[in-house]
Amino acid sequence: MTVTILSVFTALIFILNVLLAAALVFLERRDASSTWAWLLVLFFIPIFGFFIYLFLGRRLRKKTLFKWEGTKRVGIESLIAHQMNELHDENFEFMNPNTKDYADLVYLHLRNNGALLTEDNSIQIFNDGRKKFDALLADIENATNHIHVQYYIFRLDELGTRIVDALTAKAKEGVRVRLLYDDMGSRSLRKRHFKELIAAGGEVETFFPSILPIINPRLNYRNHRKIVVIDGDVGYIGGFNVGDEYIGLSRKFGYWRDTHLRIEGGALHPLQTRFIRDWNQASTRHDIEHDEFFFPAKQAKGNTSMQIVSSGPDEDWEQIKDGYVKLINSAKDYIYIQTPYFIPDATFYDAIRIAALSGIDVRIMIPNKPDHPFVYWATYSYIGQMLRAGARVFTYENGFLHTKMIVTDNKASTVGTANIDVRSFKLNFEVNAFIYDEKVSTDLAELFHQDMKLSTELTYEMYLNRTSMIKTKESIARLLAPIL
Repeated sequence: MTVTILSVFTALIFILNVLLAAALVFLERRDASSTWAWLLVLFFIPIFGFFIYLFLGRRLRKKTLFKWEGTKRVGIESLIAHQMNELHDENFEFMNPNTKDYADLVYLHLRNNGALLTEDNSIQIFNDGRKKFDALLADIENATNHIHVQYYIFRLDELGTRIVDALTAKAKEGVRVRLLYDDMGSRSLRKRHFKELIAAGGEVETFFPSILPIINPRLNYRNHRKIVVIDGDVGYIGGFNVGDEYIGLSRKFGYWRDTHLRIEGGALHPLQTRFIRDWNQASTRHDIEHDEFFFPAKQAKGNTSMQIVSSGPDEDWEQIKDGYVKLINSAKDYIYIQTPYFIPDATFYDAIRIAALSGIDVRIMIPNKPDHPFVYWATYSYIGQMLRAGARVFTYENGFLHTKMIVTDNKASTVGTANIDVRSFKLNFEVNAFIYDEKVSTDLAELFHQDMKLSTELTYEMYLNRTSMIKTKESIARLLAPIL
């Protein structure tokens, strides 16, 4: 009897695997590399593979997750249409002549993502967590109207408690405080942990919350964005999350090297819109309606041109990746890349490989230690190919490198939340600032040069001499790279 039940169960699992495999190939129309990776999981781990797919492999249904009618009242949609028409007719008058060299990239982001170009911004760069959070806490202290905070990871440790206490104090003063965190990234958090903030009038929401404590059918789709907007006047975007490790207090990682931007100027309008859309998707009863104080009239704070570009699995296009590739293809002199994970898809890989083979100075910096070992070995396998193509590769030795940055030719750059991997390109909700400014790009390049002094250059000869164990790890990780 037991043998019969086992046989029926085995046959059922086999049939389910075959049906699921057929759906992968004929119905979901994924790219070939992702399809093959999931087929390997299904057929080599026939029982667990099925359940892994249920939680990690299913596509997010294409639907409007972030609809917000307030964009019409802000006027962003009409401005986007106007900018597209002016660029298409070559009549756009750029305030910064440098931006004109990237008119096609600007147009791409307008058409592909509705990313408004603003040219009156001032940017402050942070590459140290303590300085970034000191500045953030000072801006929170000076808030008078509203504070919008969104992080993928929010820990209630020393740093997180300081921020929540500051938000609670402002809520008691009558400032409207909203805090949004991702359920997977902040999986130890519950709304009850913010009872003092909520009692003071603050509001807290969770992005894609679990149905039950350990069951989340959308756990593979993470809101990886980090956004803060204060009074519609000051904004933050970049790689730092909230936790003690991000200010260098982790024994495992040591110093945490990241990049974050503090922004003043017209870019606050699209950044605010991005937060409101994310908030309203997560909100159960506290949707944000349009109010003028979210979008105050702006006086020029500087002359930096930039676009706020977002992407996610609800979209048909991979907007941030497309911007990365276009930026790489525009480079004439150099391309500097800092990323914790380098697991490019075929499009990105071909673009950077061709750039290196063309004689462009391609430099890639990755961590010298993994936060996710399996992902690290997949990164290492691609790095070997880049070395062969002529790129220079550096491993950062002064702690953990978490920066997501590309800078080219001292003229254009991007900083944000999107890593160079399929997860950021296709599965996560991400946001990046694309910047067209010589000073900002030169400053970012200088930070890269400073980090080179704290790094070890990995040569192709060194890579060829890696151990058999490392080669085995690479091979296994590379097979599953499309679904990591």
